[in-house]
Amino acid sequence: MSLMPTIIELLARARVDLRMGLPVVLSDGPEAALAIAVESLTDARLADMRFLGVPTLALTARRAETLKARVYDADTARIIVPGTEGLKWIQSLADPADDLNTPMKGPLSSQRGGNADLHRLAIALVKSARLLPAAALVPISDPSGFAAAHGLTAISRTAAEPLLSESSPLHPVAAARLPMNAAEAGRLHIFRPEDGAEEHYAVEVGRPDRSKPVLARLHSACFTGDVLGSLKCDCGPQLHGALAQMGAEGAGVLLYLNQEGRGIGLANKMRAYSLQDQGFDTVEANHRLGFEDDERDFRLGASILQELGFSQVRLLTNNPNKIAMMEKTGVHVAERVALKVGENAHNQHYLATKARKSGHML
Repeated sequence: MSLMPTIIELLARARVDLRMGLPVVLSDGPEAALAIAVESLTDARLADMRFLGVPTLALTARRAETLKARVYDADTARIIVPGTEGLKWIQSLADPADDLNTPMKGPLSSQRGGNADLHRLAIALVKSARLLPAAALVPISDPSGFAAAHGLTAISRTAAEPLLSESSPLHPVAAARLPMNAAEAGRLHIFRPEDGAEEHYAVEVGRPDRSKPVLARLHSACFTGDVLGSLKCDCGPQLHGALAQMGAEGAGVLLYLNQEGRGIGLANKMRAYSLQDQGFDTVEANHRLGFEDDERDFRLGASILQELGFSQVRLLTNNPNKIAMMEKTGVHVAERVALKVGENAHNQHYLATKARKSGHML
């Protein structure tokens, strides 16, 4: 019998630790580092890290571009943290909220040479924890002993990296009848990923024929649009419009994927909204935060469809990336069904940006 946690369980534990401000131990062969999310870093933790050595700040190339910092490792920048700079300076490099007021953060010195894999792993971990994509690292020796002595979670890059780039397997948890305004014949299915991340839902309308292309939509959770009726996006109207069309046709399946803010989480989405208020468009805001245009994983939708027995769809979407991912993962898109609803005076620029920069068919 073994009660040792698996790497999947260790990664889930590491995400919680990082959100709470605890460091984690990362290792890659002979190299090891103590890593902590900048968003949850405190003065006390920073002092502890400085006792161990000179910290470096891991940032994405997107954020480094805004800061005019040199990037020597393709998608990752390693910024050396001077002993003269404190917590506020470090957090200002990670969070663009005050960029326009204090645009000059430097001079910034980027680490060159050596291996950036642990810095890249740290960024992937904080991203998966829905935190700002920035981490502080300091080299350590004897990672297993260090983690055991301080009660910290230890992560091996070799074991973790494949899991961070793959979709976690999803398993059905429960399903029940759910009459809705759009259709009285409704059924809600709950799917839970193995990695402890958010659950995802499938709303089945009527009794779709599994042998024919089903009217389907991959809808990413949008608390502001779906629940609050935000006018900054078209998500709420798309959600209700898709369900109404499925109800009118008598059959369909809507996948409600908990990937708020194009996969960056609600807190980071609000940070992006704040940057939009400063004059940046939706793509520029994501980049200034250190994220890509879209961080969602549409493979989750294909996995749920296949689990429910669907192999071909009539996809309600304006996003060509969803179509490409369905086809790539074995779900045939027999037809794209346009879903042009919800445009208003508040979101016209947002929709135009999605069409111009992300290729949405609007």
